[in-house]
Amino acid sequence: MRALSAIVCMGIQAWVALPSGQEEIAPSFSHHSGKDLPQWDDAGVVGQLIAGSAYGLTAGPKTHSPLFYAHLSMDAGATAEIPDGHKERALYIATGVVELDGTQYDAGKMLVLGAGASRVRALAPSAVMVLGGEPVGERFIYWNFVSSSKDRLAQAAADWRAGKMKLPDADDAEFIPLPDEPAPPPPPMS
Repeated sequence: MRALSAIVCMGIQAWVALPSGQEEIAPSFSHHSGKDLPQWDDAGVVGQLIAGSAYGLTAGPKTHSPLFYAHLSMDAGATAEIPDGHKERALYIATGVVELDGTQYDAGKMLVLGAGASRVRALAPSAVMVLGGEPVGERFIYWNFVSSSKDRLAQAAADWRAGKMKLPDADDAEFIPLPDEPAPPPPPMS
């Protein structure tokens, strides 16, 4: 008899809104690994900077506005600083249990931080995503579409339904329909 083991892989797909005036730039993809994604190990916290600048490091991926996005693997009892200097900051607890400002939070919680929050402590082994940046303006969301314009959002939904959007190379065999929830109103006729 052979023993079987299961490996559970988790990932977080994070999207960053583009600043106004850059929302319609051509889509692009770039792969980064190794030294492009700097790592550190300090007092029970193993960190990796995914994008932007924080912890005295800068990641390789191009960003269009000042931001940071880091993954922290924390031992129980370890404490990590949450970078400051950005108007908007948050953390997501992927696994484990953490304490922030005296309150305990479990996995699956996204915490929007105020200016005073600066340290997170793991109460159990935890994986935490920390991120922040400068405001890029009001955004609206419908399914996988985000825009500063409700009209553009409705147009994107209509284009998707009509098959006018190019699907990714090597991943274009399956079309996923829009969800059943009501779509944004269509743009006015010109």
